[in-house]
Amino acid sequence: MLQTDQLIICEHCDCVYHKVPLAKHQKALCLRCGAVLQRYNGLDLQQRLALTLTAAVLWILANFYPVMSISVQGFSNSATLWDSVHALAAGPITFIALVAAVSIIIAPMFQLVLLIWVLTYALAGQRSPGFTWCMRWLETLRPWSMLEVCLLGAMVAVFKLAGLLDVLPGIGLLALAALSLLIIRVAGRDIRELWDELP
Repeated sequence: MLQTDQLIICEHCDCVYHKVPLAKHQKALCLRCGAVLQRYNGLDLQQRLALTLTAAVLWILANFYPVMSISVQGFSNSATLWDSVHALAAGPITFIALVAAVSIIIAPMFQLVLLIWVLTYALAGQRSPGFTWCMRWLETLRPWSMLEVCLLGAMVAVFKLAGLLDVLPGIGLLALAALSLLIIRVAGRDIRELWDELP
């Protein structure tokens, strides 16, 4: 009977390969379409959980502290990520507010909650209750989490407004930048390795 534990399927062209151990900075590419099949991870379960908990703290800071503060002629105002979603919802493009809320607030939150749930049990050497469901949702949420797009938009706004107003980047913007990097690191493709690492 064919053992499938050591096989990997390209998600773009369905070509099947044997998994190979990777060295630092290496990645395995599909010979047919060039897609990335595996990347060297280099993180053990404790490090992944620690980074995920750090990302959860950064998510709180990014969502409840101002991303930027603007002042002009003695008047000042600050805005959080929630304020930006609320401003979009108050306008004629309410659907865009929903997409923004999902991509910059809700999807990253669910990613972090699911990762903490799965990794906490993984640290004890077992699969969490609902492991299969959690892993599928982590894969589904990955393309919906667009913190880096939000970060780019916020940075463009800061630089554009800096010539007209007094703009001060807030704690939320710094937390958003760090959170974007951590989400990519802990919730990327390498999370699939948990399927093989856990009994």
